[in-house]
Amino acid sequence: MSAPGAAGTAAESTEPEAPAEEKTAEAAAEETAAPERPQDAWSARRDLADHAPAGMRAEVRSRFGGGLVGGDQHGVSGGRVSGDVVMGGKNVYHFGMSSAPASGTVPAETLERLAAVFVCDEERFARLTAVLRRERVLVLSGPPLSGRRTAALMLLREVGAVPVHALARDTKPERFAEVVQPRTEEADRKAQPRGYFIDGLVPTRDHPVREPHLLALRDSLAEAGAYLVLTVEPDIPLEDVVSHAWTPPAERAVLRVHLSRMLKGDDDEAEELAEARVTALLDHPSVPALLAGPHQLREVVAFAHRLAAHATGTDPEGSLADFGDGLVTAQAREWFAEDEEGLPLREKAFLLALAVFDGGPYALAAELSDRLHARLQRVEDPTRPARVPVFGTHLDHRLARARARSYAEEIATEWGPVLQRNAAFHHASTAGILLAEAWTSHPSARPALVGWLDELAADGRPLVRTRVASATALLARADLPSAIALLIEEWADSDHYRRRLVAAQALALTHLLGVPNVRILLEDWVSDPRPQRRWVAIRTLGVTGPEQPLATLAALRRAIRAEYADESPEQEMLGELAEAVELLALSPAHEAVLGDLLRTVTEPREGHQVHEVVLAGFLRACGHTTDDRPQGPPLLLAHFAKALTGDRARSHELPGLWQAALARPASRAEALRVLREWVLAAARDEFVEWSLAALLPRLIGSHDDAERLRHLLRTMPGEDATPAPAVAGRLLTVLLPRPATSPA
Repeated sequence: MSAPGAAGTAAESTEPEAPAEEKTAEAAAEETAAPERPQDAWSARRDLADHAPAGMRAEVRSRFGGGLVGGDQHGVSGGRVSGDVVMGGKNVYHFGMSSAPASGTVPAETLERLAAVFVCDEERFARLTAVLRRERVLVLSGPPLSGRRTAALMLLREVGAVPVHALARDTKPERFAEVVQPRTEEADRKAQPRGYFIDGLVPTRDHPVREPHLLALRDSLAEAGAYLVLTVEPDIPLEDVVSHAWTPPAERAVLRVHLSRMLKGDDDEAEELAEARVTALLDHPSVPALLAGPHQLREVVAFAHRLAAHATGTDPEGSLADFGDGLVTAQAREWFAEDEEGLPLREKAFLLALAVFDGGPYALAAELSDRLHARLQRVEDPTRPARVPVFGTHLDHRLARARARSYAEEIATEWGPVLQRNAAFHHASTAGILLAEAWTSHPSARPALVGWLDELAADGRPLVRTRVASATALLARADLPSAIALLIEEWADSDHYRRRLVAAQALALTHLLGVPNVRILLEDWVSDPRPQRRWVAIRTLGVTGPEQPLATLAALRRAIRAEYADESPEQEMLGELAEAVELLALSPAHEAVLGDLLRTVTEPREGHQVHEVVLAGFLRACGHTTDDRPQGPPLLLAHFAKALTGDRARSHELPGLWQAALARPASRAEALRVLREWVLAAARDEFVEWSLAALLPRLIGSHDDAERLRHLLRTMPGEDATPAPAVAGRLLTVLLPRPATSPA
């Protein structure tokens, strides 16, 4: 019996007929299209991590694994094991292609305005100033919008390095020294020192900032009597370069200093009165709500302006509450009201669409909101044809009314980075509150909302389907039975893979939101007689399993035995079970998972069918590389190298699983193919070669094992049928018997 592989194709059955006026071009095309293939589990989980709303994205990556093992990248460092072999975050930075670095002078009035409201730890700031005076160049590390830019400018101002020349963030490290203008004239040498500033430097991992770059720069700065501060994100690649962490100031202190400046009086008495007003404003009920969680400093400044306007009587009390959770629900009720306070039906549809695509492309939310608007019109008056205005309110006015903002963002696509305009609510909880309000307080809107979400669940764009899943999870949090019955069960019973995938993602995100009883439902569905529900349960367990890895693996083993209890087990379901094992092996719980997998394949009572599916999933996991780069280091091999340099007790699991895969005829061919890919990776990467040289001797449990591995290394071709790589010969030496040492 061959090991289960990827799931096969399945023909789509016809969905229940919708009214003719509800048929869209996309739905018609879907019904006549060729049978779709299910998206593999790894890609689906990566889409879930990449396209979920911002509030869920980080939690998905940390708890479910995202697109990386444990949220980390594992890679190469100088041909040796680099500590724990973790190389940083997944962002990739690219240099610009301009021939000369761009620059411009920061206006003096900008520096003075920032200085008037700058807040910091004075002792820490003094230490940074001393470093800058001594070294001439200082690297300030901190996340964007943490105040690092203002801190850099204030450091240059403190050492008297004005004017400040801002340089392009894509300036290459090799060209740092070139941007400093030398002072040739004697009078110029005695002038005030110049300041240089790079905010958010973007070196690549192939071209990091190295110590020689800063040494050359320091010499140029000293000769020119100048100073430079560059800011970087915490995970930017730096080699032998000391960076100084920037910690944002306390939000309450920032709020106070801005309020004091805005309400400043003209004399001592007015100054004292202004300070009393500031203290009273800081005790306003909306302030604790704003400061309850982390915020960008610019948001705190914006709130200070709103508080000051409230204090001076130019802004009403109600608008202050927009910054806190307290009145968001009341605002939603006003928006959906059918009176003078409510919004037109089209704008209500836009609000719901924006709640689904919060933080996503504005054009997408606007386009799909018109489809929802048409459905809502048919609910209000089924006899009247749906009408959608082609042109309407300008997006700025529309977003302002929705208490949202638009912003440009560069997103990664298969064609390269693309700049798009996104839209997001100002308040993070608005999306969930809007969906819950519409779902629970306006049940008449449910038919239109259910039909719209069902239509989008079959969309070809991963972003759309993922957002449908996240919106459904928010609806389930508000009313689980209704969301299960009206949406998730319908998709789970569908013959369309896209709808089933949305059901699985919705269940995973519902579980993430802390909704109880999702695990109970999955345990029921994994043994359901309907194969569609079993598929959904298995896919969901693969995603959510890292939270309870051993219990999940036990459930998967029961599912495998149940499939084989049938005389003709479904190969598609066996492939899905193997993919669930693959996800678990690549998850943050990989250590516990690999240990349990090794126990499974060495336990005869589990049965050879369970062994085959488990090994198929293990070999699928072995095919994944760092950040899914085609030629990157194998992820599981990086874990093995980490275990060798740390917890050596865990280093036997990977060799044990490889031994089992190579020993069984059903999995041997695939195991040798994957192992050949690892050898080719070793030809590109010294670290992989080192790790593989440590692994291969541990795969030998018998003479046949040794001969099989030697044969692979002696006969394997290189990439694209080229001659065998030299690394194969070097790895062969670790498998050859050592000559006996003659006695002295």
